[in-house]
Amino acid sequence: MATGRTHRPATRSRGIPEATVARLPLYLRALTALSERSVPTVSSEELAAAAGVNSAKLRKDFSYLGSYGTRGVGYDVEYLVYQISRELGLTQDWPVVIVGIGNLGAALANYGGFASRGFRVAALIDADPAMAGKPVAGIPVQHADELEKIVEDNGVSIGVIATPAGAAQQVCDRLVAAGVTSILNFAPTVLSVPDGVDVRKVDLSIELQILAFHEQRKAGEEAAAAADGGVPHVAARKESADKGPDGDVPAVMPA
Repeated sequence: MATGRTHRPATRSRGIPEATVARLPLYLRALTALSERSVPTVSSEELAAAAGVNSAKLRKDFSYLGSYGTRGVGYDVEYLVYQISRELGLTQDWPVVIVGIGNLGAALANYGGFASRGFRVAALIDADPAMAGKPVAGIPVQHADELEKIVEDNGVSIGVIATPAGAAQQVCDRLVAAGVTSILNFAPTVLSVPDGVDVRKVDLSIELQILAFHEQRKAGEEAAAAADGGVPHVAARKESADKGPDGDVPAVMPA
């Protein structure tokens, strides 16, 4: 079986925009659910609704893949699953190491979705000597001293960092020096990496803060509407008017 070290996905070479790449997993998740229900075809409107985008954007995204569907029939679900999986590089084996096996790292190790989506957890690594040899999700934890050897022996190109913030950059540097070229960072810090290394950051606290902002705004609009005798707040009406044709971004961004 091919490994992540020897094969790379073709998205950049084919000129697919990063925004489209970011939506492909959403389409794949929706299509996989349809496939599991043995649904043979799906319209662009139905698939767009399931993925949380508008149908025009979906059709544009699929045009980059060379998929245009059939008028009156829609898209072939199984073919699209294969096509998107291939484009994302999920038709091959991607060995992954998780560094930092605290509560979050252990939860990631136990996540069953990795294997079903083409990612194999090749190793779990932690700096605590007391963790060495302890099985997590059926995989024995290895000490951080072995990081470079583990990466080389398993042909790892994707690393997951779930360490405390203070240790994340050092771990990142070691992963990169060992040959890892893609990093998923759960540590609450910004990592510095050289050109050619991709980093995706997942910060749950930031996402919660954004939700708190929206909750506060909604509460303020409801209070203003109540004060106006039930008339919707002007800010709410203006926001709707400022939305672009897709309904999710301003038509003209502020300078």
